[in-house]
Amino acid sequence: MTASPASAARPVTGILLMVLTGLLFVGVTAGVKHVGQSVPAAEAAFLRYALGLVFLIPMIPPILRAHLTRQQVQVFALRGAAHTIAVIFWFFAMARISIAEVTALNYLNPVYVTLGAALFLGEKLPPRRLAAVIMALIGALVILRPGLRTLGPGHFAMLVTAALFAVSYLLAKRLTATASPLVVVGMLSLTVTIGLAPFAAAVWITPTWDQLGWLFVVATFATAGHYTMTLAFAAAPLTVTQPVVFLQLVWAVTLGATVFGEPVDAFVVLGGLIIVASVSFITWREAVARRQITPVAPATKV
Repeated sequence: MTASPASAARPVTGILLMVLTGLLFVGVTAGVKHVGQSVPAAEAAFLRYALGLVFLIPMIPPILRAHLTRQQVQVFALRGAAHTIAVIFWFFAMARISIAEVTALNYLNPVYVTLGAALFLGEKLPPRRLAAVIMALIGALVILRPGLRTLGPGHFAMLVTAALFAVSYLLAKRLTATASPLVVVGMLSLTVTIGLAPFAAAVWITPTWDQLGWLFVVATFATAGHYTMTLAFAAAPLTVTQPVVFLQLVWAVTLGATVFGEPVDAFVVLGGLIIVASVSFITWREAVARRQITPVAPATKV
């Protein structure tokens, strides 16, 4: 997506919308954190998507008019499968590690996308972009600090989540060449809801009204976050909005400390900053080359 001159003329609007996007996505993580382990990860993920189907209603006519081919349906199904597993792992991680860690490790999504585009889509990976990717991976090591502390299942789940979200995004890039954005978004919601259903059924417990309410808030915030992010992309180029993504980590650290009593980890903040700086450099290089492969981190969220 290359910004037009008109869109580049509204950088302040783009920045403010991206700030709002970050707050909304932190609201998503807060809602999931509040539900915690009281609802199994697969069930919580299913309810988030099932309750969010109400927002899918405007997308039904475009999907029906699309007359999808068998090959498109297969790619949609493959993307839905990857996203389904990613979402389960994300909910699992969110209940077990800090909000700041989940947010910081989620910044790896664009890095995985860059590597995937080079390995599977034939995208070039020149030395400077490769160096930025390496720096981002170093940022992940700063966050995780293997050997210096005990890593739990939540940390490994988040690494798998980031990789699978990258697969989902790359498949979405392929689908947008033949289908409208509304169809791509709508089909993701449908396929993921269907994909999560058997996993949820296997661990099902009857949720309380309070839990259902929180998961509906999660669905609402997620939908609103994706919408405001789209508006931010329309208002300003990625080179302007990408660095603002780091503020999401600030909100996450603040929320974790003040609401959930999570200690502030300077290494998580430092590692997140390294990753965001690296991804911002990759985005700038893609803008110079007049192409856009790398997404901002929120573009691959639940």
